Amino acid sequence: MEVLISLKHSLLISFLVFAMMLLTDFVDHAGRQRITAAIQGGCLRQYTLASFLGSTPGCLGAFMNVSLYLHGIISFGAIVGGMIATSGDEAFVMLVQFPKAALVLFALLFVCGIFFAWVADKMVLLFHLTPSAYCAKQQCGYCRSSRYEKNHVGRMFSSAGIIDNFRRPSLARLFAVTLAAGLPCLIILGKIGPPSWDWKRIIFTTVGLCALFIVLSCSEHYLRDHIWNHIIKAHLFRVFLWTFGALLFFNTGLAYWNLNAVVDRHPGLVLIFAAIVGLIPESGPHLIFVMMYAQGLIPFSVLFTASFVQDGHGMLPVLSFSIGDYLLIKGLNLVFGLALGGAIFAVGL
Repeated sequence: MEVLISLKHSLLISFLVFAMMLLTDFVDHAGRQRITAAIQGGCLRQYTLASFLGSTPGCLGAFMNVSLYLHGIISFGAIVGGMIATSGDEAFVMLVQFPKAALVLFALLFVCGIFFAWVADKMVLLFHLTPSAYCAKQQCGYCRSSRYEKNHVGRMFSSAGIIDNFRRPSLARLFAVTLAAGLPCLIILGKIGPPSWDWKRIIFTTVGLCALFIVLSCSEHYLRDHIWNHIIKAHLFRVFLWTFGALLFFNTGLAYWNLNAVVDRHPGLVLIFAAIVGLIPESGPHLIFVMMYAQGLIPFSVLFTASFVQDGHGMLPVLSFSIGDYLLIKGLNLVFGLALGGAIFAVGL
Protein backbone atom coordinates (compact mmCIF):
# COMPACT_ATOMS: atom_id res chain seq x y z
CA MET A 1 0.00 0.00 0.00
CA GLU A 2 2.80 2.38 0.90
CA VAL A 3 4.51 1.61 -2.42
CA LEU A 4 1.38 2.49 -4.45
CA ILE A 5 0.76 5.71 -2.53
CA SER A 6 4.40 6.74 -2.92
CA LEU A 7 4.36 5.89 -6.64
CA LYS A 8 1.23 7.95 -7.39
CA HIS A 9 2.50 10.93 -5.42
CA SER A 10 5.93 10.68 -7.08
CA LEU A 11 4.35 10.64 -10.54
CA LEU A 12 2.34 13.77 -9.77
CA ILE A 13 5.37 15.60 -8.39
CA SER A 14 7.60 14.51 -11.28
CA PHE A 15 5.05 15.58 -13.89
CA LEU A 16 4.67 18.99 -12.25
CA VAL A 17 8.43 19.39 -11.91
CA PHE A 18 8.80 18.63 -15.62
CA ALA A 19 6.12 21.18 -16.56
CA MET A 20 7.48 23.93 -14.31
CA MET A 21 11.08 23.32 -15.37
CA LEU A 22 9.97 23.58 -18.99
CA LEU A 23 8.17 26.89 -18.37
CA THR A 24 11.13 28.24 -16.39
CA ASP A 25 13.56 27.24 -19.14
CA PHE A 26 11.42 28.93 -21.78
CA VAL A 27 11.15 32.19 -19.80
CA ASP A 28 14.89 32.11 -19.15
CA HIS A 29 15.56 31.45 -22.83
CA ALA A 30 13.32 34.32 -23.93
CA GLY A 31 14.86 36.89 -21.58
CA ARG A 32 18.51 35.89 -21.18
CA GLN A 33 20.04 38.84 -23.01
CA ARG A 34 17.99 41.34 -21.01
CA ILE A 35 19.03 39.71 -17.72
CA THR A 36 22.71 39.71 -18.65
CA ALA A 37 22.56 43.40 -19.61
CA ALA A 38 20.64 44.36 -16.47
CA ILE A 39 23.01 42.65 -14.06
CA GLN A 40 25.99 44.80 -15.08
CA GLY A 41 26.21 47.78 -12.76
CA GLY A 42 26.84 48.55 -9.10
CA CYS A 43 27.29 46.01 -6.34
CA LEU A 44 23.73 46.27 -5.05
CA ARG A 45 22.36 45.58 -8.52
CA GLN A 46 24.66 42.58 -8.86
CA TYR A 47 23.63 41.21 -5.46
CA THR A 48 19.94 41.74 -6.14
CA LEU A 49 19.85 40.24 -9.62
CA ALA A 50 22.16 37.34 -8.71
CA SER A 51 19.88 36.50 -5.77
CA PHE A 52 16.84 36.83 -7.99
CA LEU A 53 18.32 34.41 -10.52
CA GLY A 54 19.15 32.04 -7.70
CA SER A 55 15.59 32.27 -6.37
CA THR A 56 14.10 31.02 -9.63
CA PRO A 57 13.26 27.30 -9.32
CA GLY A 58 15.70 24.83 -10.81
CA CYS A 59 19.34 25.12 -11.77
CA LEU A 60 19.06 27.54 -14.70
CA GLY A 61 19.43 30.69 -12.59
CA ALA A 62 22.36 29.15 -10.73
CA PHE A 63 24.09 28.20 -13.98
CA MET A 64 23.58 31.70 -15.33
CA ASN A 65 25.15 33.15 -12.17
CA VAL A 66 28.13 30.82 -12.60
CA SER A 67 28.50 31.89 -16.23
CA LEU A 68 28.41 35.56 -15.24
CA TYR A 69 30.94 34.93 -12.46
CA LEU A 70 33.37 33.07 -14.71
CA HIS A 71 33.13 35.92 -17.21
CA GLY A 72 33.94 38.49 -14.52
CA ILE A 73 30.53 40.20 -14.76
CA ILE A 74 29.57 39.64 -11.11
CA SER A 75 31.70 39.61 -7.97
CA PHE A 76 32.62 36.76 -5.64
CA GLY A 77 30.04 37.99 -3.14
CA ALA A 78 27.34 37.96 -5.80
CA ILE A 79 27.96 34.30 -6.63
CA VAL A 80 27.87 33.47 -2.90
CA GLY A 81 24.53 35.27 -2.57
CA GLY A 82 23.16 33.66 -5.69
CA MET A 83 23.96 30.18 -4.35
CA ILE A 84 22.36 31.01 -1.00
CA ALA A 85 19.14 31.93 -2.80
CA THR A 86 19.25 28.75 -4.91
CA SER A 87 17.20 25.72 -3.87
CA GLY A 88 17.84 23.54 -6.93
CA ASP A 89 15.25 21.20 -8.40
CA GLU A 90 13.80 20.74 -4.91
CA ALA A 91 12.21 24.19 -5.27
CA PHE A 92 9.71 22.71 -7.74
CA VAL A 93 8.85 19.93 -5.31
CA MET A 94 8.36 22.42 -2.48
CA LEU A 95 6.01 24.47 -4.64
CA VAL A 96 3.94 21.34 -5.16
CA GLN A 97 4.05 20.09 -1.57
CA PHE A 98 3.65 23.32 0.44
CA PRO A 99 3.37 26.35 -1.87
CA LYS A 100 2.78 29.03 0.80
CA ALA A 101 5.70 27.97 3.00
CA ALA A 102 7.85 27.56 -0.12
CA LEU A 103 7.21 31.14 -1.24
CA VAL A 104 8.06 32.43 2.24
CA LEU A 105 11.27 30.37 2.18
CA PHE A 106 12.25 31.67 -1.28
CA ALA A 107 11.64 35.28 -0.17
CA LEU A 108 13.81 34.80 2.93
CA LEU A 109 16.60 33.19 0.90
CA PHE A 110 16.40 36.05 -1.62
CA VAL A 111 16.88 38.66 1.13
CA CYS A 112 19.64 36.58 2.74
CA GLY A 113 21.37 36.23 -0.61
CA ILE A 114 21.59 40.01 -1.00
CA PHE A 115 22.81 40.58 2.55
CA PHE A 116 25.37 37.78 2.68
CA ALA A 117 26.65 38.68 -0.79
CA TRP A 118 27.66 42.02 0.71
CA VAL A 119 29.14 40.26 3.76
CA ALA A 120 31.14 37.86 1.57
CA ASP A 121 32.69 40.67 -0.49
CA LYS A 122 33.63 42.48 2.72
CA MET A 123 35.20 39.30 4.11
CA VAL A 124 37.26 38.87 0.94
CA LEU A 125 38.78 42.30 1.54
CA LEU A 126 39.03 42.01 5.32
CA PHE A 127 40.66 38.56 5.48
CA HIS A 128 42.56 38.85 2.19
CA LEU A 129 40.80 35.84 0.70
CA THR A 130 41.84 35.03 -2.84
CA PRO A 131 39.13 33.81 -5.20
CA SER A 132 40.42 32.63 -8.56
CA ALA A 133 41.09 35.24 -11.22
CA TYR A 134 38.14 35.82 -13.52
CA CYS A 135 38.42 34.42 -17.01
CA ALA A 136 36.76 36.58 -19.63
CA LYS A 137 37.05 33.86 -22.28
CA GLN A 138 36.04 30.94 -20.09
CA GLN A 139 32.72 29.34 -21.03
CA CYS A 140 30.98 26.81 -18.81
CA GLY A 141 28.85 24.01 -20.20
CA TYR A 142 25.69 26.05 -19.71
CA CYS A 143 27.04 28.81 -21.95
CA ARG A 144 27.93 26.39 -24.69
CA SER A 145 24.57 24.62 -24.53
CA SER A 146 22.52 27.82 -24.63
CA ARG A 147 23.33 29.14 -28.12
CA TYR A 148 20.04 29.32 -29.92
CA GLU A 149 19.09 30.28 -33.41
CA LYS A 150 18.01 33.91 -33.66
CA ASN A 151 14.33 34.77 -33.38
CA HIS A 152 13.58 31.22 -32.23
CA VAL A 153 11.00 32.40 -29.67
CA GLY A 154 8.96 34.17 -32.31
CA ARG A 155 8.89 31.08 -34.51
CA MET A 156 7.63 28.85 -31.72
CA PHE A 157 4.13 30.31 -31.65
CA SER A 158 2.75 29.37 -35.05
CA SER A 159 0.38 26.66 -36.24
CA ALA A 160 2.65 26.04 -39.23
CA GLY A 161 5.49 25.23 -36.84
CA ILE A 162 3.37 22.65 -35.00
CA ILE A 163 2.31 21.00 -38.27
CA ASP A 164 5.91 20.88 -39.51
CA ASN A 165 7.06 19.32 -36.23
CA PHE A 166 4.74 16.35 -36.74
CA ARG A 167 5.41 15.61 -40.38
CA ARG A 168 8.29 13.39 -39.28
CA PRO A 169 8.36 13.62 -35.46
CA SER A 170 11.41 12.39 -33.61
CA LEU A 171 11.18 9.81 -30.83
CA ALA A 172 12.24 12.50 -28.36
CA ARG A 173 9.29 14.69 -29.36
CA LEU A 174 6.81 11.82 -29.16
CA PHE A 175 8.08 10.91 -25.70
CA ALA A 176 7.99 14.54 -24.53
CA VAL A 177 4.47 15.04 -25.90
CA THR A 178 3.29 11.88 -24.15
CA LEU A 179 4.85 13.07 -20.93
CA ALA A 180 3.46 16.60 -21.21
CA ALA A 181 0.00 15.37 -22.18
CA GLY A 182 0.00 12.85 -19.36
CA LEU A 183 -0.06 15.52 -16.65
CA PRO A 184 -3.32 17.29 -17.57
CA CYS A 185 -5.00 14.03 -18.65
CA LEU A 186 -4.31 12.18 -15.42
CA ILE A 187 -5.27 15.19 -13.32
CA ILE A 188 -8.49 15.84 -15.28
CA LEU A 189 -9.45 12.18 -14.91
CA GLY A 190 -8.71 12.32 -11.18
CA LYS A 191 -6.12 9.52 -11.32
CA ILE A 192 -3.50 11.67 -9.58
CA GLY A 193 -3.64 14.97 -7.73
CA PRO A 194 -6.58 16.62 -5.95
CA PRO A 195 -9.80 14.55 -6.00
CA SER A 196 -12.02 17.56 -6.74
CA TRP A 197 -11.83 20.66 -8.93
CA ASP A 198 -10.20 23.04 -6.46
CA TRP A 199 -7.65 25.77 -7.19
CA LYS A 200 -4.75 23.29 -7.10
CA ARG A 201 -6.34 21.06 -9.74
CA ILE A 202 -7.03 24.06 -11.99
CA ILE A 203 -3.45 25.38 -11.65
CA PHE A 204 -1.89 21.93 -12.18
CA THR A 205 -3.95 21.40 -15.33
CA THR A 206 -3.12 24.86 -16.68
CA VAL A 207 0.61 24.38 -16.09
CA GLY A 208 0.48 21.02 -17.84
CA LEU A 209 -1.33 22.44 -20.87
CA CYS A 210 1.21 25.28 -21.16
CA ALA A 211 4.05 22.76 -21.08
CA LEU A 212 2.28 20.66 -23.70
CA PHE A 213 1.98 23.66 -26.02
CA ILE A 214 5.72 24.39 -25.73
CA VAL A 215 6.57 20.77 -26.53
CA LEU A 216 4.24 20.79 -29.54
CA SER A 217 5.49 24.08 -30.98
CA CYS A 218 9.21 24.26 -30.17
CA SER A 219 11.91 23.63 -32.74
CA GLU A 220 13.83 20.36 -32.93
CA HIS A 221 16.92 22.18 -31.69
CA TYR A 222 15.19 23.45 -28.56
CA LEU A 223 13.53 20.08 -28.00
CA ARG A 224 16.78 18.16 -28.29
CA ASP A 225 19.12 20.45 -26.36
CA HIS A 226 16.79 21.74 -23.64
CA ILE A 227 13.78 19.50 -23.17
CA TRP A 228 15.33 16.11 -23.92
CA ASN A 229 19.03 16.39 -23.01
CA HIS A 230 18.67 18.85 -20.15
CA ILE A 231 15.25 18.55 -18.49
CA ILE A 232 14.30 14.92 -19.13
CA LYS A 233 17.65 13.11 -19.20
CA ALA A 234 19.59 15.25 -16.72
CA HIS A 235 16.82 16.07 -14.24
CA LEU A 236 13.47 14.33 -14.51
CA PHE A 237 14.46 10.69 -13.95
CA ARG A 238 16.65 11.64 -11.00
CA VAL A 239 13.89 13.77 -9.48
CA PHE A 240 11.43 10.88 -9.80
CA LEU A 241 13.78 8.34 -8.26
CA TRP A 242 14.75 10.58 -5.35
CA THR A 243 11.13 11.61 -4.75
CA PHE A 244 9.86 8.04 -4.87
CA GLY A 245 12.66 6.85 -2.59
CA ALA A 246 12.11 9.63 -0.06
CA LEU A 247 8.31 9.21 -0.06
CA LEU A 248 8.57 5.44 0.29
CA PHE A 249 11.05 5.82 3.14
CA PHE A 250 8.86 8.23 5.06
CA ASN A 251 5.57 6.50 4.33
CA THR A 252 7.12 3.25 5.53
CA GLY A 253 8.78 5.04 8.42
CA LEU A 254 5.54 6.64 9.58
CA ALA A 255 3.82 3.26 9.41
CA TYR A 256 6.43 1.19 11.26
CA TRP A 257 8.79 3.59 13.07
CA ASN A 258 8.29 6.48 15.42
CA LEU A 259 10.22 9.07 13.39
CA ASN A 260 8.64 11.90 15.36
CA ALA A 261 10.28 10.65 18.55
CA VAL A 262 13.70 10.44 16.87
CA VAL A 263 13.48 14.01 15.56
CA ASP A 264 12.09 15.31 18.85
CA ARG A 265 14.98 13.80 20.82
CA HIS A 266 17.73 15.13 18.52
CA PRO A 267 16.46 18.28 16.77
CA GLY A 268 19.81 20.07 16.92
CA LEU A 269 21.64 17.18 15.31
CA VAL A 270 19.04 17.05 12.55
CA LEU A 271 19.69 20.73 11.78
CA ILE A 272 23.47 20.17 11.63
CA PHE A 273 23.00 17.08 9.47
CA ALA A 274 20.76 19.07 7.10
CA ALA A 275 23.52 21.66 6.68
CA ILE A 276 26.15 18.99 6.02
CA VAL A 277 23.96 17.26 3.41
CA GLY A 278 23.62 20.67 1.77
CA LEU A 279 27.32 20.53 0.91
CA ILE A 280 26.66 17.75 -1.61
CA PRO A 281 26.71 19.33 -5.12
CA GLU A 282 23.65 17.44 -6.29
CA SER A 283 19.88 17.76 -6.45
CA GLY A 284 18.18 14.93 -4.62
CA PRO A 285 19.55 14.44 -1.09
CA HIS A 286 17.84 17.65 0.05
CA LEU A 287 14.47 16.08 -0.85
CA ILE A 288 14.72 14.08 2.37
CA PHE A 289 14.27 17.27 4.39
CA VAL A 290 11.60 18.60 2.03
CA MET A 291 9.53 15.47 2.61
CA MET A 292 10.21 15.54 6.35
CA TYR A 293 8.91 19.11 6.51
CA ALA A 294 5.88 18.20 4.39
CA GLN A 295 5.11 15.41 6.88
CA GLY A 296 5.49 17.79 9.83
CA LEU A 297 8.54 15.97 11.18
CA ILE A 298 11.01 18.88 11.24
CA PRO A 299 10.62 22.59 12.02
CA PHE A 300 10.99 25.36 9.44
CA SER A 301 14.48 26.19 10.72
CA VAL A 302 15.84 22.82 9.54
CA LEU A 303 14.32 23.22 6.08
CA PHE A 304 15.66 26.77 5.94
CA THR A 305 19.19 25.66 6.89
CA ALA A 306 19.19 22.84 4.34
CA SER A 307 17.92 25.16 1.60
CA PHE A 308 20.39 27.90 2.57
CA VAL A 309 23.46 25.66 2.26
CA GLN A 310 22.46 23.48 -0.68
CA ASP A 311 22.33 24.71 -4.27
CA GLY A 312 21.40 21.63 -6.27
CA HIS A 313 24.11 21.00 -8.85
CA GLY A 314 24.49 24.67 -9.70
CA MET A 315 28.00 24.67 -8.24
CA LEU A 316 29.33 21.86 -10.42
CA PRO A 317 30.63 24.24 -13.14
CA VAL A 318 32.56 26.15 -10.44
CA LEU A 319 34.04 22.87 -9.19
CA SER A 320 35.35 22.12 -12.67
CA PHE A 321 36.78 25.65 -12.94
CA SER A 322 38.28 26.18 -9.47
CA ILE A 323 38.28 23.80 -6.51
CA GLY A 324 39.44 26.68 -4.31
CA ASP A 325 36.47 28.87 -5.24
CA TYR A 326 34.11 25.94 -4.76
CA LEU A 327 35.38 25.22 -1.25
CA LEU A 328 35.37 28.90 -0.32
CA ILE A 329 31.79 29.48 -1.51
CA LYS A 330 30.43 26.31 0.11
CA GLY A 331 32.38 26.96 3.30
CA LEU A 332 30.98 30.47 3.69
CA ASN A 333 27.46 29.29 2.96
CA LEU A 334 27.81 26.51 5.53
CA VAL A 335 28.94 28.97 8.23
CA PHE A 336 26.27 31.54 7.35
CA GLY A 337 23.55 28.87 7.11
CA LEU A 338 24.36 27.23 10.44
CA ALA A 339 24.55 30.59 12.19
CA LEU A 340 21.26 31.93 10.84
CA GLY A 341 19.44 28.58 10.88
CA GLY A 342 20.60 27.99 14.46
CA ALA A 343 19.25 31.40 15.46
CA ILE A 344 15.86 30.65 13.88
CA PHE A 345 15.87 27.25 15.59
CA ALA A 346 16.67 28.89 18.95
CA VAL A 347 13.55 31.07 18.81
CA GLY A 348 11.39 28.00 18.27
CA LEU A 349 10.65 28.09 14.52
